[in-house]
Amino acid sequence: MKPEYYRLQLYSSAEVLNEISLAEQHETAFGAPYYHIHQADLLDILLNKIDQLDPDVIHLDCGGTSYAETDDGVTLNLTGGRNVSGDLLIGADSINSAVRAQMLGNAPATYANQIAWRSTVPVERLPEGFMDLSCTIWCGPQSHMVVYYIRGGELINFVACVDSDDWVSESWAQKADWEELRADFDGWHDDIVTLISAVDRDQCFPWALYNRPPRPDWSTERVTLMGDAIHPTIPYMAQGAAMAIEDAAVLARALAESSILADALQLYQRNRHDRTARVVHESSDNAELFHLDSEAALREAFSKRVLGGERGAWLFNYDPMTVPLV
Repeated sequence: MKPEYYRLQLYSSAEVLNEISLAEQHETAFGAPYYHIHQADLLDILLNKIDQLDPDVIHLDCGGTSYAETDDGVTLNLTGGRNVSGDLLIGADSINSAVRAQMLGNAPATYANQIAWRSTVPVERLPEGFMDLSCTIWCGPQSHMVVYYIRGGELINFVACVDSDDWVSESWAQKADWEELRADFDGWHDDIVTLISAVDRDQCFPWALYNRPPRPDWSTERVTLMGDAIHPTIPYMAQGAAMAIEDAAVLARALAESSILADALQLYQRNRHDRTARVVHESSDNAELFHLDSEAALREAFSKRVLGGERGAWLFNYDPMTVPLV
């Protein structure tokens, strides 16, 4: 789904705090359109392409538990006692990566003192013309909600983040009572009340937000890390999946450029560290900005903020397929 605007609104009144075009202006400035896509749809696109290349390459129910690395190769031990061997192991196994734990130690991720609610709502449950083609961020004290269309306008997706000191579950599959969601956004604008009222009562999923401090060393001779396994970030720039896809592109290029595997892995991590670290840090900065304590503080902060600008150019002009690798 191609939104036309990125808009920041005040939680109580829908007052527009700031807005930027995401239509032709974005494509002209950065060379590509801005899209929203359902994660399941993106996964289907990737799986379909993999099936075209090699239908037997994906094996499910094969959680990695540990690995053994030698001069000749690397063996990944799987749940159930099985194992597989190869030249290279890429640990893309998320924030609680078993590959990372073995390589870098099993230090726990850092709780960001926030939880995120997520849900999708079919548009037919909402009033006609409920919202325009925008990505709208509703900002309020200690909380915010991002609302946008996906799946060709059939669904509205929202992610709603709330400051919380006492939540511990990282699961995306843990359900909670709808009343808890409603209570977290009590007193918000009628549009938010309407949206929450349309949510399936048994489809409310909160999860705790965690991250890790960036570090530059995530490769050995035959093992490397990718995505949330090495640079997990809270979702305040909407760049978690994008960073993993960029990682994959740069790693593929590094492997093609160097005939020595260890050198290729060093080239990959060296060229990805600074960018991914900046996304981690700026996402944390946005968490504070979106959750300022008062309407006056939110109004002042966003009225002075230049949306897009230097950061937009830095973020969206990056092309992992052409950026020089040094």
